[in-house]
Amino acid sequence: MAKLNQLNHQAANVHHSFRNKGFTLIEVMVALGIVAVCMAAVMITVTTTARNAAGLKERTFAHWVAMNKMAELHINTKEWPAPRTTTGTELMAEHEWYWTMEVEKTEDENVRRVYIRVRTDEEDEFPLTTLVGFVGKPAT
Repeated sequence: MAKLNQLNHQAANVHHSFRNKGFTLIEVMVALGIVAVCMAAVMITVTTTARNAAGLKERTFAHWVAMNKMAELHINTKEWPAPRTTTGTELMAEHEWYWTMEVEKTEDENVRRVYIRVRTDEEDEFPLTTLVGFVGKPAT
């Protein structure tokens, strides 16, 4: 009888050890679900980062276009900009940029305020960048 109890005990241990060696289907499915959710979150983060980088690149180029237009105004000592709005295009980084320059009078008659707005498309409602600067009257 003691031998029978010992065999039953060994059989129970063998059955129990087989059961603890692997994962159940439910455990595997839960783990795969967690991995899928994590991978989706990583993909969303990577996509958002790439989109933000592209937008930052566009805004940087647009700002450079605006700064170049302002520098042209400062360099040109022969002509003082009249109060008006002008438009034009500028090629930078293999892309055509559309700018609008609005020149206004200020309280000081020797200074003009200049707004330069740059867009990627002529029909864009909102500019990528707006640069505000001042231009002094050239000495005569």
